[in-house]
Amino acid sequence: MSILIRNGYVIYGEDFEIVKADVLIEGNSIAEVRKGINESADTVIDASGRVVSPGFINLHTHSPMGLLRGLADDLPLMDWLQNHIWPREAKLTPEYIKVGAYLGALEMIKTGTTTFLDMYFHMDAVAEAVLDSGLRGYLSYGMIDLGDPEKTEKEIKEALREMKSIEKLNSERVQFVFGPHAPYTCSIALLKEVRRLASEHNRLITIHVSETMAEIGQITERYGKSPVVLLDDIGFLGSDVIIAHGVWLDSRDIQILARNGVTVAHNPGSNMKLASGVMPLQKLINAGVNVGLGTDGAASNNNLDMLEEMKLAALLHKVHNLDPTVADAKTVFKMATLNGARALGIKAGIIKEGYLADLAIIDFNQPHLRPINNVISHLVYSANGNDVETTIVDGKILMLDREVLTLDEEKILDDAEKIVGKIG
Repeated sequence: MSILIRNGYVIYGEDFEIVKADVLIEGNSIAEVRKGINESADTVIDASGRVVSPGFINLHTHSPMGLLRGLADDLPLMDWLQNHIWPREAKLTPEYIKVGAYLGALEMIKTGTTTFLDMYFHMDAVAEAVLDSGLRGYLSYGMIDLGDPEKTEKEIKEALREMKSIEKLNSERVQFVFGPHAPYTCSIALLKEVRRLASEHNRLITIHVSETMAEIGQITERYGKSPVVLLDDIGFLGSDVIIAHGVWLDSRDIQILARNGVTVAHNPGSNMKLASGVMPLQKLINAGVNVGLGTDGAASNNNLDMLEEMKLAALLHKVHNLDPTVADAKTVFKMATLNGARALGIKAGIIKEGYLADLAIIDFNQPHLRPINNVISHLVYSANGNDVETTIVDGKILMLDREVLTLDEEKILDDAEKIVGKIG
């Protein structure tokens, strides 16, 4: 299978250079980027007036939570979780979660996301939806034991069961990740066992860390140290760890994250909506910490649109720091693409020969994206997910001219409407 994309504005290489060029895809990788490619291809796409971008990498979400969109808005995190979200999640069956996963996959395809890191439960059901959709999904079962030794054993068994189930799919696009929920919901015993298992099975780990002031107070009261120091002291941290949020980090925490090569997944939309705070982005970047971008779940955002998330990230840090030079467009674009790929250890996030063919084609033939003075700036400050016209993952077209080819959009929307009445 080969695809030739002609006449586009291509965002090329690690420096995101804008070039008028063609892109030739052969198999699942980018074969050539240059002007005037005359090779024949199975599919030819005319990208005149369009931008060919690396696909976006959503480094933290809970994709089935689209089913809960709009059901518990305008509440602080712990009230939102304990009194509204968790009771509704208790009603979710594997079948319901699969419907939510299809809804999330559909939304991501339509907004140019090509890879996502997910945390939820019944992830073997989510994996089937990811496989059908054509997306890349890194899937973690959210482990919570609340200090109960029996629950610890149960959660570990469930994680290993889901890992084996996902492995049986035998797909490079669908990978299992260990996902202890957070230091305040997981015992030290569970965290240590996750660390051991992740090393043994060569798997990534993702975990919520330092999201709210209440979490900091809870962990400090319980252990006498910050969540990051706690994780460092038990040998949990490493370059295979991706922490979500990282809002309340002090200078010691940041140095620990940098020393261990930990990635932080920034979720500005969710952090603002839940009034969790503003993560110290510039301090993390200055310390050399890899920072990616995520949407969090659609119940706390309330969408999975990475183009919108880039704008939120750029604007939030400018006003918070009273400095318009902070979180410039290129920095934020890198967070949404290359930095996410680095965190996941995949050869993606940029358009270059030999890299995975994970691309989004964005229609710039629209008044809010003209004149084309600065492509990266327009993507961060002017574009939104509805501007994405074509999405390609692993060299396969998932959406062409706004028509999703891998999923039945009408059925997914109908199924979601039927379920929401049962859990609302």
